[in-house]
Amino acid sequence: MSQDSTINDVTSAHEAEVIVLGMGPGGEAVAGALAKAGLDVVGIDERLVGGECPYYGCIPSKMLVRAANALAEARRVNDLAGSSSVEPDLGPVALRIREEATDYWDDRVAVERFEGEGGRFIRGTGTLVGKSAVQVGEVVLTARKGVVIATGTAPAVPPIPGLADTPYWTNRDILTVEEPPRSLAILGGGAIGVELAQAFARFGSEVTVIEAADRILAADEPEASRIVTAALDRDGVIIHAGAPAQEVTHDGSVFTISLPDRIVTAERLLVAVGRTTRLEELGVASIGVDPGARFLPTDGTLRVTDGVWALGDVTGKGAFTHMSMYQAGIVVQDILGQDPRPAEYHAVPRVTFTDPESAAVGLTEQQARDQGLRIRTGVARVPSTARGWIHKSGNEGVIKLVEDADAGVLVGATSVGPHGGEVLGALAVAVHARVPVPILRGMIWAYPTFHRGIEDALRNLRDA
Repeated sequence: MSQDSTINDVTSAHEAEVIVLGMGPGGEAVAGALAKAGLDVVGIDERLVGGECPYYGCIPSKMLVRAANALAEARRVNDLAGSSSVEPDLGPVALRIREEATDYWDDRVAVERFEGEGGRFIRGTGTLVGKSAVQVGEVVLTARKGVVIATGTAPAVPPIPGLADTPYWTNRDILTVEEPPRSLAILGGGAIGVELAQAFARFGSEVTVIEAADRILAADEPEASRIVTAALDRDGVIIHAGAPAQEVTHDGSVFTISLPDRIVTAERLLVAVGRTTRLEELGVASIGVDPGARFLPTDGTLRVTDGVWALGDVTGKGAFTHMSMYQAGIVVQDILGQDPRPAEYHAVPRVTFTDPESAAVGLTEQQARDQGLRIRTGVARVPSTARGWIHKSGNEGVIKLVEDADAGVLVGATSVGPHGGEVLGALAVAVHARVPVPILRGMIWAYPTFHRGIEDALRNLRDA
C-alpha cells in the first residue's frame, strides 16, 4: 500500500464538486472520468485503490486458476497425445500474483494515476453525515455537486459458534499464500469457494467443501451444479452439501468443523459464504436509508436520493466488477448531464471459472417459472456436439436455453464447458437484445466451434 496521505495534504479546502466514497473498480472509474472531465473530485478509501478485484479477487484468483488448469491439461496428454507427468508448484503463480497483479499489494500506481487525472485522494474511512457531506477522521468534507457511494463489500463471516475466535482465512488471505496447505476446508460452495477448491486441489491440497444448501452453485441451474460437482470429485475434492457448520474450533494447528452428521478437520479454513455491505457503518441513516438494509436502493440512473449516487456491490445488482463498471458509466453520464439510458438488469452475465467453466445470463428455468412465464427449454450436451466430441478429454458441459414461449425470446441461458464463459457471449447478446428465436435459428454458426452447440440447443427447444 502506498504511503497514506493526510487530509490536509490532499486538499486545502474541505470541499469538492464530487466526493467518491470507495475507490474499487467502479468508484475509481467514476472518479477518474469526472476528474478528466474537469470536475473537482475527491476519492476516499481506507483500503487499496482498485478494490478487491485486482488485489484479492478476480485477477489473482484467475491467475491461480490458469496455473491450476495448466496442470490439469498436462495430465490430459495421457488421453490424447502420449504420456506426461507434472509436479505442482505454487511458487511461480504466487510470484506472478505479487509482481504482475498486485505490486506486492501496493496501490501507488493506481493512486498516482488518479492524481494524474486531476483527482485528489484521501486514505481513510469515510462516513456519510448528510446528503452532501462525508466525514473522514475529524474532518467533514462537503460536495457541491454530489456524493457517489462505491464502498463495495467485505467477506461475510457467519455467526457459527467458535468461528470468530479462530485464524480462518477469507479470499484476502488465501490469495497471498506461497505454498498450498496440506489440507483445506472451505465454508461455502458458491463461485469463490468452488474455484479455489478446485485450484488448490490441483496444487496438491486435500480439499473439503462444506455447503449449507443442498448443492454447490445453488443459484445456478441444477445441470451446472451437477457437472461442476462431478469435476471437483474427479479432482479429489470432497463436498458435503446440505450440511451447515454447527461449530468451529482451532487447537493451534488444526481446525475442527462440526457438521450435523460428521466432523471435518483441516490445516486451514477458508470462509467463502458471501459478502456483506455494512451499511450501518457507512452512515446511510443520514441520507434517509434504513441502516439495517442489505443494499442501497437506486433508481435507473443509480441515484439513491438527490445528490447521492451508488454503484457496485452496495446496490445488490450483482457483486461483479463488470456490474460496477457498467453502473459507473451511467453515473458519470448522469452527473455530467448527458441523459444516460437507465440501467437494465435482465441480462446480467456471470461466470464461475472452474474447469469446466460455468457461465449464465438472465433467468434460470426456476426463476422464469417463478415469474409466471410460459417457458420452453432447450439443452445440448457439450460432449455430443461436434467440437465437444473432438475435444474429448475435459469436454464435460451443457448449453441450456430458457425461452419465454409467448414472447419468442430467450430470457436466460447457461453455458458449461471448456471456454464456457466465452460461449456465453453470444447468449448474453441474445438475451440482452431480446433477439427473436427464429432469427437465432436462422443464423450461420461456425463449425466446428463450441458456440455452435447453441444451434443444437435451439433445435431442441421444447415445452418444459
